[in-house]
Amino acid sequence: MPILDRRTFVRASIAGATALTPVGRVMAQTGSLQDVGSLFVASPKPTIYTAREIVTLDPARPAAEAVAVVDGRILWVGSLEDTVAILGDQSYEVDTTFADHVIVPGFVSQHDHPVLAALSMSSEILSIEDWVLPTGTVPAVKDKQDFIDRLTAAVAARSDPDEPVLTWGYHPSFYGPLTRAELDAISTTRPILVWGRSCHEFFLNTATLERGGLTQEAYDAFSASAGEQSSFEDGHFWEQGMFAVLPYIATMAASPERLQAGLEIVRDYMHSKGITIGNEPGGILSRPVQDGVNAVFSSPDMPFRWSFMPDGKSLVGMYDDDAQVIAETEKLASWYGGMTSTTSKQAKLFADGAIYSQRMQVREPYLDGHSGEWMMDRDVFERAFRIYWDAGYQIHIHVNGDEGLNRVLDTLEANLRRNPRYDHRTVIAHFAVSGADQVSRIRKLGAIVSGNPYYVTALSDQYGEVGLGPERANEMVRLGDLSRAGVRWSLHSDMPMAPADPLFLMWCAVNRLTTSGRVAGSDQRVTVEEALRGITIEAAYSLKLEDEIGTISPGKLANLTILDANPLSVDAMEIRNIGVWGTVMEGRMLPAGEPERKASLELPGGPQVKQEFTEAALHHALTVAHGVH
Repeated sequence: MPILDRRTFVRASIAGATALTPVGRVMAQTGSLQDVGSLFVASPKPTIYTAREIVTLDPARPAAEAVAVVDGRILWVGSLEDTVAILGDQSYEVDTTFADHVIVPGFVSQHDHPVLAALSMSSEILSIEDWVLPTGTVPAVKDKQDFIDRLTAAVAARSDPDEPVLTWGYHPSFYGPLTRAELDAISTTRPILVWGRSCHEFFLNTATLERGGLTQEAYDAFSASAGEQSSFEDGHFWEQGMFAVLPYIATMAASPERLQAGLEIVRDYMHSKGITIGNEPGGILSRPVQDGVNAVFSSPDMPFRWSFMPDGKSLVGMYDDDAQVIAETEKLASWYGGMTSTTSKQAKLFADGAIYSQRMQVREPYLDGHSGEWMMDRDVFERAFRIYWDAGYQIHIHVNGDEGLNRVLDTLEANLRRNPRYDHRTVIAHFAVSGADQVSRIRKLGAIVSGNPYYVTALSDQYGEVGLGPERANEMVRLGDLSRAGVRWSLHSDMPMAPADPLFLMWCAVNRLTTSGRVAGSDQRVTVEEALRGITIEAAYSLKLEDEIGTISPGKLANLTILDANPLSVDAMEIRNIGVWGTVMEGRMLPAGEPERKASLELPGGPQVKQEFTEAALHHALTVAHGVH
């Protein structure tokens, strides 16, 4: 009997349709697990993990009591008796660490932004929601006065009188306008930078403007669009105005040290939430900033892998030649290594504006009559889509409004007719405001959806009164309609637009409870199993990784999330409260809460290099997350 190559074995699906593999042939001839076990003598020593419950999400074996792991992959899943039998005479060990726990497929963070999260999470967080971080819990801001009081206390607590204070999370739709005069009342000497919850705007005090050298004369030299989207008198700069002010404030808002500290917070936070693999849609196009991220995220002791999807919007804007766009996209693969990588033949584009700034393009007007924004002009969007479509790329598109969705679906349909493609899996990312009529069209065109259910929890109450009105606010992220239509969908957080907490995303999608405790759009709720699939196998499918991760199946990577309870059997309201023991990531047992290695982020050069680095880091954070241009 020949020895079966280990890689062939771990990629074989032993259960069911295995007749074409060596394992399958032996089983077909003898029906004996013992005979199969004789094939594995040369394999490395497997570990058999047992647990109170194992939820596989594999239809062939939905539940199990043991999973055998070897060389970072899943060898077998089933009863302990069968698992031991299939190993035959091969040496193995049984690990009972998870005897009182539940094993589920490793959580997939399908769409998050490490740099944006790092800079916001390392600031003075004063936001519309609680943030429970490894560094402590930051409670939500109650109202504007609470914001002023807490910011005043944060400024007073600084021992260095010259240290700038950066705070993130203020939301004018919740707390009202914020002016330079109000910030000056807190301090006229210490720079105060208030970064809006949408990440699309800054509110600055006079000390910040003076230290940065932004005079009235310099402000008057802004471009027409930047001048229209800013107010020097109020110290308020948004959209184009925000980018115009960026060179003046970059070193006060960001630094290599802040980025490193923030990335470590994000790393530990995501690990504590059971994440085993993640993705940044819209990879960094500044090599020094990517090197800074790699200093933390590429480390061999990172508790999860992270991939970066090329920022197609920026790349198309940089090159007039279509072939060069693809060539430069492919070159980005050399920027990664270790625990980071680039996605294979995938790119991110943008349709309309962000939901937190209420700049999505909608079919019916906003209550106050303001307008949405297009993040890419139609001709640029259509060119970018065509370039990546014809190159065989999977295209992920940031789109929040129903009018934005019309543009995406029109473009997709035109390209399908011009150059038909099978299994293109075009991803509609965010999916905030949509119409029921658009769901059937999504299915017809073969698109899939990555939705953010936190929009309902955090924003439905307020947006029902400000901006959208109750009907549109209640029906945001209509996952129920997608399920009924047979459209595949996954869940994401877009951290820091929502906490990168997969169990919390499940809770949001299943319950659709708002901050006031009411249910918004009850018919858009989904089942618990659908929600669990949304953070595992469907998230993997959206990244074309379903053959490697997403279920606990023989041959796949041994990525497991270890929980205190089974999310499929607890009360739906308790899903968010399930404890996370940690993960098994490609066979490594990684308990949550254990300190990780501190990275060393070295940035050679003087102040000019630091200025360029911080500008590039902020530019990436602000553009890639929401397509601000």
